[in-house]
Amino acid sequence: MALVARVLAGVVSVLLVTGSGWGWYLVRVAEASVNRTDAIPTTGNSDVNGDTHAGQEMNMLLVGVDSRAGLTEEQVEQYSTGDPDGLHNTDTMMLVHIPADGSAASFVSFPRDMYVSIPGHGKGKLNSAYSDGYDDVDGDEDAKRAGGARLLIQTISALSGLQIDHYAEINLLGFINLTQIVGGVDVDICRATDDPVTGAHFDAGPQTLTGSQALLFVRQRHGLTSDFDRVARQQVFIAGMLRNVLSSNTLLDPTKQQQIVQQVGTSVTLDQGLNIFDLATQMQNVQPGNITFQTIPGLTDGNADGWGSVLKLPDPSVLTDFFANLTADPEPAAPTTTAPATEAPAEVTVSVLNGSGVAGAAATTATTLSDAGFEASSGGNATPTATTTIAHRTGDDAVAATLAAQVPGAALTVDDTLAAGTVTLTLGEDFAGVGQPVTAAPAPTSDPVVPGSYVNPERTAADTSCIN
Repeated sequence: MALVARVLAGVVSVLLVTGSGWGWYLVRVAEASVNRTDAIPTTGNSDVNGDTHAGQEMNMLLVGVDSRAGLTEEQVEQYSTGDPDGLHNTDTMMLVHIPADGSAASFVSFPRDMYVSIPGHGKGKLNSAYSDGYDDVDGDEDAKRAGGARLLIQTISALSGLQIDHYAEINLLGFINLTQIVGGVDVDICRATDDPVTGAHFDAGPQTLTGSQALLFVRQRHGLTSDFDRVARQQVFIAGMLRNVLSSNTLLDPTKQQQIVQQVGTSVTLDQGLNIFDLATQMQNVQPGNITFQTIPGLTDGNADGWGSVLKLPDPSVLTDFFANLTADPEPAAPTTTAPATEAPAEVTVSVLNGSGVAGAAATTATTLSDAGFEASSGGNATPTATTTIAHRTGDDAVAATLAAQVPGAALTVDDTLAAGTVTLTLGEDFAGVGQPVTAAPAPTSDPVVPGSYVNPERTAADTSCIN
């Protein structure tokens, strides 16, 4: 999780100055000091959309690794980082999709306990893929870490059907340092929680977290309802980090900017092909309200031999639809329209028919319309209908628009048996009164929630509502 906050925080800190000499200098500082790894595999990393993938769009895998590298014994104790053995499991994994126009960024969390197929290793928890790849490689530490990254990417690509273009990871020390540089991160906790294992305690309500408290907050596992609470905490913390970095306190403070970028350079590892300046340029227009956070949908609790409690995947079609929507081209802007011409209410004659099933509705509505200046009268009952309709003669669009302004959402239809300047308002079950939009029934969802599955709603980086 630290990773996401780290890379984006460092990048975002220069977004508004990339065109200046200072921005150029900051990027060069990061480029000169950042660690690099051969993370992108040459096989097992393809896109279901075919060879046309990417263009300028980007899928980046962000990983927080449980490495205690650089921590003193005192810091290990202070930050409750746990057993130093097996430090190559990935604590946090997020896919970031950035469209070609750089208008937004979508973060998708992959919970560590997802039970997935790991190429060459059968099935296991997702957070073991990195360590499996690490152990597969005979070589020095850098080579083994690159092997871990490649196998994790292959696992995520097979799961999502997406090509992973870039990779970035961070360790615990880098996360701790960054939160201190930005002066902590504001979060709002819905209810007080306690972790009996680490001793972490968080009161309910808004609070600023930094240092050990920040790390405990994003890594807490005990005292929460589910691992999805932990994922939500990570997302909310990253959002708060981004809001801090985009604030005027940071953007107008060159010293703080330089500290952030230097911290990125010393604690983040990127793939060999990721150009920080290009990434900063592409994301130049992204704002908190355009940064969304989601989690893989449809996961359910389960057990697996040798693994204990796991999160089982939904039907493959659920994942296919989810990632297809994630990477779909942004919807084109709706064409601008001019308001339809209208007439004075006194020029409009209205006959009100009652198909709503509510006794007296036609007479009441006719009286209300008369008070509003229309020539309105009740025409009695009509065949029961669910939909409120305004009928008008061909060419009487302005007349119909005048009445439609009083019944927003009413359906329009043509009836050339009507006299010019006359309209018929047939009240349906959706009629809510003059001046009120019709209350159409909600459309049925095409993706019902699987019983027992977790639902983690989408939120943006601008959302400051409370979480567990």
